[in-house]
Amino acid sequence: MTTEVAATTIKARQRPGDRIFSGATVVAGSLILAVLALVAIFLLAESIPAFTAPADEFGGDITNFWSYVGPFVFGTLWSAALALLMAIPIAIGIALFISHYAPRRLAQGLGYIIDLLAAVPSVVFGLWGIGVLAPLLQPFYGTLVDWFGWMVFFEGPVSGTGRTIFTVAIVLAVMILPIITAICREIFLQTPLLHEEAALALGATRWEMIRMAVLPFGRAGIISAAMLGLGRALGETMAVAMVLSPSPQVIFQLLTSQNPTTIAANIALNFPESNGIGVNILLATGLVLFVVTLIVNMAARVVINRRKAFSGAN
Repeated sequence: MTTEVAATTIKARQRPGDRIFSGATVVAGSLILAVLALVAIFLLAESIPAFTAPADEFGGDITNFWSYVGPFVFGTLWSAALALLMAIPIAIGIALFISHYAPRRLAQGLGYIIDLLAAVPSVVFGLWGIGVLAPLLQPFYGTLVDWFGWMVFFEGPVSGTGRTIFTVAIVLAVMILPIITAICREIFLQTPLLHEEAALALGATRWEMIRMAVLPFGRAGIISAAMLGLGRALGETMAVAMVLSPSPQVIFQLLTSQNPTTIAANIALNFPESNGIGVNILLATGLVLFVVTLIVNMAARVVINRRKAFSGAN
């Protein structure tokens, strides 16, 4: 009885500002869900004609919508996975250097420079990929084919321009690097100092301390950072569209002139010239990208929920 009276008294004494702030947060959270639902409903409604469109609306040897969108889904996942594979080790290394190795002044400056990469427009990254990175890497691609041409990923012939899916993956890796680095850095800095000091007191080297205390603590945060970077890579449009020439095929070779393109790049390149059922087809591919991104985020949430009990974050 006393507890109920105390709770009623506290609720009665709640200031108007608290009630306004509480209501605003509820509205903001509900608004996000409402917008997400409206986007899903819009895409689904506009995509229905594409699912039943005749084969001649797609062109070429494509018989239905799923055979049309399949290569684009592959290209989207393939380029994003390659970018993530390159970006995660570098981002973790930079974050560890900033948080546990570098002097404070150097760490602040380096962190600021890394964060600045997030402010660079994707068009600039695309121009950099075309004008600088592709010509620079083209001779190196020839060497890779000579040495590792027996592997399916490095089979020739080499692209004469260097504008390959591997170049796109490097550009995407640079674009998602600031996101992953910033989150990992903050997670590593939150590692309990007692855990680190205990490891060092037991005779561990700095690397052993990081391996035993810092990385296990930040595991859930690293996964979250990787999934945020993956979301950025999956939805990137301009950089991919500028560097790659469209080729709706499932190709595992990384260095040839024929490369799979992505859903977002395909929409950006074809939407201005589309009309009628063509617009519905592009919107349907957008719906597929929406679903793929949702599945990736849900899978990441499941992994994080399983790992957080061992991370120390709770």
